[in-house]
Amino acid sequence: MAHAYTPGLRVTGHTVIEKMRRLPLKGEVLVEKGDEVTAEDVVAKTALPGNVHAVNVANVLGLPPEDVKACMLKREGDAVEKGEPIAVSKSFFGLFKSTAKASITGTVELVSDITGQVTLREAPIPVEVHAYIDGTVTEVIEGEGVVVQAAGAQIQGIFGIGGERVGELAILVNSPGESIGPDRLGDVRGKVVVVGAHASYDLIFKARDQGAVAIVAGGISDADLKKILGYDLGVAITGSEEIGVTVVVTEGFGELAIAKKTFDLLQSLVGHKVSVNGATQIRAGVMRPEILVPLPANRGKIAVADHFGSGLEVGTLIRIIRQPAFGKLGKVTELPPDLSVVDSGARVRVLKARLEEEGTEVTVPRANVEMIEG
Repeated sequence: MAHAYTPGLRVTGHTVIEKMRRLPLKGEVLVEKGDEVTAEDVVAKTALPGNVHAVNVANVLGLPPEDVKACMLKREGDAVEKGEPIAVSKSFFGLFKSTAKASITGTVELVSDITGQVTLREAPIPVEVHAYIDGTVTEVIEGEGVVVQAAGAQIQGIFGIGGERVGELAILVNSPGESIGPDRLGDVRGKVVVVGAHASYDLIFKARDQGAVAIVAGGISDADLKKILGYDLGVAITGSEEIGVTVVVTEGFGELAIAKKTFDLLQSLVGHKVSVNGATQIRAGVMRPEILVPLPANRGKIAVADHFGSGLEVGTLIRIIRQPAFGKLGKVTELPPDLSVVDSGARVRVLKARLEEEGTEVTVPRANVEMIEG
């Protein structure tokens, strides 16, 4: 019998974290297999070709294209400074002189006798790839990158913005449903701060200005998100936003208490060094924002497969992702094989689950839940 796809959300204190760290094009790998690395270590580097600029020397000098090479002061491969003469022509017995100057600092890449243009290229752009997590290099891909592995905790969120950052985990609230204002931030420099049920626009930017590297919250309002980004969010991949701080939302849009399981795990990790990435993709090839906490004491003690099991089964921990029980956690108690009629009149497969906090049993469509790995 075919199985419906059930999305999975990982919230676990014990797993194997494995990260591929790859260059965008061939370069140099700086570490070897078996090396111990920290999140801040550069494991590979390369250089992207600089941007190109064209100077129409033929037009500037008033020459036919085929005469440009004879007037060049610089040859292909020569370095130039912005404003430096690169070609000169003389006319009327040498009494008048026209000069073409470099528009950028870089090198002369091409002198064309077809178009009369000179192509200048800016200096190469250095690219460094960091390890992102503290761990061990388990694989080296020659000229491309490495795989870094660690044992520790992993918490996946629902949505995020901002890229990879590393800091010390701190919690500023006493309960998962509490919300705080910007005045309660305190000293957050260099920290990944958990702010409770809601991260407001003012709180996010005050935390950024005070040196926080990331914000973790249960929810965020769509109005604040639009204000932060300057545009409505579509289905594109997030994570490349340059707002100076990373935001990870664990539950969804609105003011939503962080799930108790997630909050309890975060509390147990306060003071630890964590790696955070807000990158999210909500179309094919789902990518979730994450909080990773390598725990050296666990290294070598666990070997958890980096995937979910065969699917929903009795005892599976799930999170309901639709109203009226949105955000609640529970364990599957029954998986009826027959289709059931729901309120909308549709016939769908359902499951029965016992909610963790209330202890009551609910029946929900299987499409309205996601598995939680713990």
